[in-house]
Amino acid sequence: MEKGSIDKSLYIYGFVPNDYPEKQLKQLESIGVSVIPFQKTVAIVSQKKMIDISELSKEALAELMIHHQKTIESLMGMGFNTIIPMRLGTFANNSVELIRVIEKEYDLIMETTEKVSNLIEVEIISTWSDFGQIMAEIAVNPEVVEMKEKSLNSEAGITQADQLNLGYLVKKILDGLQSEYETKITETFAPFYKSTKQHELMNDQMVSNTAFLIHQSKLVLFEKALDELDESLNDKLNFKFVSPLPCYSFYTMELKSLSFEEIESAKKELGLEDSTSENSLQQAYLDKAKLLHPDANAGEDATVIFNQIKKAHTILQDYVDVLKPASKEEEFSLHTDTVIKNSLFLKIKE
Repeated sequence: MEKGSIDKSLYIYGFVPNDYPEKQLKQLESIGVSVIPFQKTVAIVSQKKMIDISELSKEALAELMIHHQKTIESLMGMGFNTIIPMRLGTFANNSVELIRVIEKEYDLIMETTEKVSNLIEVEIISTWSDFGQIMAEIAVNPEVVEMKEKSLNSEAGITQADQLNLGYLVKKILDGLQSEYETKITETFAPFYKSTKQHELMNDQMVSNTAFLIHQSKLVLFEKALDELDESLNDKLNFKFVSPLPCYSFYTMELKSLSFEEIESAKKELGLEDSTSENSLQQAYLDKAKLLHPDANAGEDATVIFNQIKKAHTILQDYVDVLKPASKEEEFSLHTDTVIKNSLFLKIKE
């Protein structure tokens, strides 16, 4: 299968194990993607013009997101059950650069591949079936009734502060109901999931927005438990069930880039040589932080200078995390060639 052209940028959808039959890999051409194999892993890619997704319009971003998700989910439909999805909008300049990154981060890819083996993500979004009824029930809550009566009987009448306080109380009760049902939903599926993540609620009518990480073999039992939960709640909630999905919420991988200029500046900021260790980095930061802390220095620039030291430390600590030295005493290189070689790396998005 085509391995990508060296003069074309590559859009990366994710990684799958390199243990699928050649015939199955060949079928990927039907959904417009190709493969770049390296030892026991395979990158799923397509040739696209490199773009910065932060500069896309909402419509273009939504279009790319749909394409990205549909492609990965098509892989699952074609029997690729173990997938590490890549972050939306991930590009490599060419296949040579991508292979170089895979080689450097091979252990991370293989460790993550083992973790996601035969795991899928299930998303459950629940909303109130009758939000008006919920608000009507809150309106007769004793605390709400008491606050209303107190405001009405006040000589000053209902003030703006009273209205704000009433709104806060109603929101507090609504949040409490939402949390109660969210907990019930999570506990219902406790026997089936390995991990769970709560996503942001988009509005007051949404009760839960939860991702569950489960083994594929548990999917039927999970669906049955959802049906039983739905029945027990007497149509109190509406459920949207989305599955199977790759492990977007738990093991999405991203390609990060370290700026050589930032690392060089941080090195000078902390007074480090081309060769140093994590212990030396920490000591240099502590020495500078103690010397330049705003509490010990007057002037408007004191905080700015101190924050520059903190930023330099963070940048170099990220670089240490990429290099993964065997110990905090082991020296590593901050020489230009080494920094450039390690400027691209993979990590699991948290």
